[in-house]
Amino acid sequence: MTEYLPADRLVWANGWMEGLTVAAIIFGAIMGGLLIGDHFQTLVDQQLIGHWWSFGITSAPKFAIVFILVLYVVAAVFNLFIPELPIEKPWPKESIGYLWTDFWRGFKVLWKDPLGQVSLAVTSLFWGAGTTLRFIILVWAAASFDFNLQQATQLTAVVAIGLAVGSVIAAKNIVLEHAVKVLPLGIAMGVVVLMMAWITDWPLAILLLILTGALAGSFLIPMNALLQHRGHLLMGSGQSIALQNFNENSSILLMLGAYALMVEAELPIKTIVVVFGLFIAFTMSWLNYKHGNDQDHGEL
Repeated sequence: MTEYLPADRLVWANGWMEGLTVAAIIFGAIMGGLLIGDHFQTLVDQQLIGHWWSFGITSAPKFAIVFILVLYVVAAVFNLFIPELPIEKPWPKESIGYLWTDFWRGFKVLWKDPLGQVSLAVTSLFWGAGTTLRFIILVWAAASFDFNLQQATQLTAVVAIGLAVGSVIAAKNIVLEHAVKVLPLGIAMGVVVLMMAWITDWPLAILLLILTGALAGSFLIPMNALLQHRGHLLMGSGQSIALQNFNENSSILLMLGAYALMVEAELPIKTIVVVFGLFIAFTMSWLNYKHGNDQDHGEL
């Protein structure tokens, strides 16, 4: 997007991109719940679906995997129609050694840049926390509301609805120059997640999950746009995206690992929710304390 659009349109573009992504998440969560549900398994058992293919489909999960594979093929075809752009910053070498060295050079540059550091930290925290939260919601919904897996899976889509709302609000009201001003919203998100531990009424839980998503979308969109802009200026869009993906996926692995350790230790789900909420709130508080006025001290 940084190659297609000027800097003042990045927040708007990210709002649209995240909104469409969230629509896919909502649809995916609902479809996922249906595909692994008892009703779909009955259709498979009765050979009403799957028997035309020679994939040996004997269960709903197997059909779901084939269904996902088909979606990936369709997505690959759509990618063929994305217009190509000239290479922004060609590499002088394409050896593994040079690529490895250049990757870590860019890694250090982005983390040492104040605006790059805060935006990379926030987006990495969001994706790590967001992915882990989806697993936590499944267990929390079962423990608090006696939801089955299909109902709990669909409950995760509620967060995505809030995320879409937050994305629209951010796209319309926040400019790139004021991106770091949204950091307190991350603190509020941690507090809202913390409150989930004491919720026993599922309609109230839905409201809290929508609020969680809305707060997340409101700070993620400006931070994502800021990261794209700084990465584009410091090293080029392609390398910046590679570094962003590396850090975000590392965060996902680390936070899922921490969640797995808490589960292994047999901590109650309420305790896990509290730890999770406090971690988000304290981390965002520290980032706000350190970087809350970064954009007041220089140009983007």
